[in-house]
Amino acid sequence: MKYMMMMSGTKAEGCEKGIATWPKEDIQAHIAFMMQFNKELKESGEFVQAEGLAWPDQARLIRAAPDGTPITDGVFPESKEFLAGFWIVDVANAERAYALAARASSAPGPGGKPLNMAIELRQVMCAPPDEFQ
Repeated sequence: MKYMMMMSGTKAEGCEKGIATWPKEDIQAHIAFMMQFNKELKESGEFVQAEGLAWPDQARLIRAAPDGTPITDGVFPESKEFLAGFWIVDVANAERAYALAARASSAPGPGGKPLNMAIELRQVMCAPPDEFQ
């Protein structure tokens, strides 16, 4: 079963400017945690993909105009939450995905304190349900 684990941040947590505002040692500890986590996922065969995303001030919402040309909207400074990054994992069951999401949530932040950030977990659907095929 494939799941997408989406790491969210909030402005209230000071995440909108990214970890670049943290002390150097805290940045290094956070990155080391993420690299080790990804290494363990690869070693277990559960890793599919992981990426960090650009900061929210670079986000754009795109819609098609009636003629099909793109209409862009954004930046969204009023947003309270934003997607910071994601993993796609391939695991045996939902309980394993929950455990991985909890581990990702505990990544260290300033002072080494776990961030306990929200990780949204959603199953990646491989195909539409049979009744729609």
